[in-house]
Amino acid sequence: MINSDVITSLQHITTHALMISGFVFMMMLIIEYLNVLSQGVWQQWLRGGRWRQYLLASFLGATPGCLGAFTVVSLYLHKEVSLGALVVAMIATSGDESFLMLSMIPKQAPFIFVILFFIGIAAGYVTDLFFIKKTPKNAICHNEFDIHEEDDCCCFPRGHIIDQWVQCSPARGILAGTLLMFLFAVVSGQLGPAIWNWIRITLVFLSSIALFIVSTVPDHFLEDHLWNHVVKAHLPKVFMWTLTALLLMHILVNHLHLEGWMQENQLVLLLLACLVGLIPESGPHLLFLTLFVEGAIPFSIFLASSIVQDGHGMLPLLAESRWDFGKVKAINFLVGLLSGLVGYSLGW
Repeated sequence: MINSDVITSLQHITTHALMISGFVFMMMLIIEYLNVLSQGVWQQWLRGGRWRQYLLASFLGATPGCLGAFTVVSLYLHKEVSLGALVVAMIATSGDESFLMLSMIPKQAPFIFVILFFIGIAAGYVTDLFFIKKTPKNAICHNEFDIHEEDDCCCFPRGHIIDQWVQCSPARGILAGTLLMFLFAVVSGQLGPAIWNWIRITLVFLSSIALFIVSTVPDHFLEDHLWNHVVKAHLPKVFMWTLTALLLMHILVNHLHLEGWMQENQLVLLLLACLVGLIPESGPHLLFLTLFVEGAIPFSIFLASSIVQDGHGMLPLLAESRWDFGKVKAINFLVGLLSGLVGYSLGW
């Protein structure tokens, strides 16, 4: 028979994973909405001088989610930005884990983003010193970031919102119903903090904005951007990786009692964090985020992991140029390992 403490722990972990995944989903939904609303105008800002590329690539990389990273990859494949600018963006980005960091370590996350911002710019500058003359001038492919003409001025279709609900699509009904349940669970204290604090207020605020977006956007936007991109492509993986990391952390600390081993082998963990960061996927980095939140690893190891990993922002480059993919990953690995060693030596 399953111990009642085990059941309680599983319920707590599952509830926590649901809360974090809900926060991530709403942030991704809002970012997607703002990107389409702006018609990707910020892509044009990257086309300029070298330092302008670094600054804006770092800003786009630091933008939560994969959109900014994908944009910089697309521009690099057209040779409109340098290899250094691509390195800048990939060091600055944390992919979907940015949302998780904002949820799990809201006070430290902005500080980490700022550090990644400046480390990325420095690494990009040094990269171009070595590679600028070796970069081919011809574009590798002809991918452009996906902005649909149908979206132009249609994020809030006046006069058609009621008709959209009269002929409500399954996607709209499911999303609206899920957001309403999430909002009710937060307000009633079943998800998130048990008391009213800034975290609960933030969750209620984001839920309300997300519900407004789902209720008003046209079917094209809802199906292509929210349902197919955010819900089907991202949300299941975010929830499974979050749940897995929380479960694994619970087992390591409360059952295997590996805190002592981790404290005695931090340089091994530093190398492991950098190696795991080479995986072009959102999720593995979450293990080190969870370890950092629990105080099992120091800031230096988590920083190294954050520098090397880039979510799945590099997947388009892997498909087009494995050589360039390898170069960027190797550079980021070296920068992450050196930064982690410096931070570790300083006692961070």
